[in-house]
Amino acid sequence: MADTRLPLSPFDSIDTPALLIAADALEANIQTMAAFFKSRPCKLRPHFKSHKCTTIAKMQMAAGAVGITCAKLGEAEVLVDAGFTNILVANQIVGPLKIARLLELRCHADVIVAVDSPENVNMLSAMASHAGVALGLLVEVDVGMGRCGVAPGPPALELVRLISSSPGLRFEGLQGYEGHCVDLRDEAERTRQTRHSLELLVGTRRLIEQSGIAVNTVSGGGTGTYTITGDHPGVDEVQAGSYAAMDWWYSDIKPEFKQAMSILATVISRPKRSLMVIDVGRKGVGAEWGAPRVKGQPGWQVTGFGSEEHMKIAIPPDSPAKVGDRTEIIPSHGCTTSNLYSEFVAHRNGAVTDRWPIEGRGKMQ
Repeated sequence: MADTRLPLSPFDSIDTPALLIAADALEANIQTMAAFFKSRPCKLRPHFKSHKCTTIAKMQMAAGAVGITCAKLGEAEVLVDAGFTNILVANQIVGPLKIARLLELRCHADVIVAVDSPENVNMLSAMASHAGVALGLLVEVDVGMGRCGVAPGPPALELVRLISSSPGLRFEGLQGYEGHCVDLRDEAERTRQTRHSLELLVGTRRLIEQSGIAVNTVSGGGTGTYTITGDHPGVDEVQAGSYAAMDWWYSDIKPEFKQAMSILATVISRPKRSLMVIDVGRKGVGAEWGAPRVKGQPGWQVTGFGSEEHMKIAIPPDSPAKVGDRTEIIPSHGCTTSNLYSEFVAHRNGAVTDRWPIEGRGKMQ
């Protein structure tokens, strides 16, 4: 009888679609970022939301990070359960249900949160003082993104004074995120706009300090601006996250970081010589910044990305690709991609080495 078995590949034991992480590239990225901050006054507090994996967060801490940033209280709970003790929730925690969870976490770790309104300050003060817990806060300043944040200057100072006079609360410093700058494709424009935003943030710091109130920490920044924010006087922390695993959107402007994240998929159809279809679609790829790219296959291009479970890829007509083959695609947005999978499949030198749970997946609350 004919041998109908397909040739073995390093990923034949992995069902698809699967989220891969190249361990050597990941380690190189972590070391590259750590090396930048090693000799600078500003330090790195990497963002957990990018990979949501405590194994990777531990690697970042071991490389010199001062703590971990996260986006959601549920992510902070995952981190505390994994033994992390220095955590910034870079968002507002509002309402009695969430504040009660926050105060429970505060009993086990130093968890700091962002605020931008008197209403939120009063909520936190009432519950923290009742619980006998001291809660650290960063006042978020809107430095141009137009999302959350109090206006720079006197409005921020007014909120700081309220915190300083509120029982159960401890003013720690300021947060400002130049998210409208981090992915500008023109480096000169990215630098100019980032520096303008940082001057608003650091100028607010100076105003608060001139009023006699100490500012312990000014935190902000991202992967696209880390070299600018990390060198700006008056900024103490950078919250970069995407650099560790990377996606193609950021790798286009920060080529010093390697592409560690990819999605393994199987060819399920080749209906035409110039077309093949793989078994992952919109439900399996974060694509806010564009369709995925095919890894290591020049001339292959994603042409159809509207389906939930299918992706069409245009290929050269003479390509030997066939049904059952495996290919890798690179997402445009890694943060929303990692939230779709329960684990990273780690590989090194062409061999699968481990599976790392993505414990923060789905922690939206």
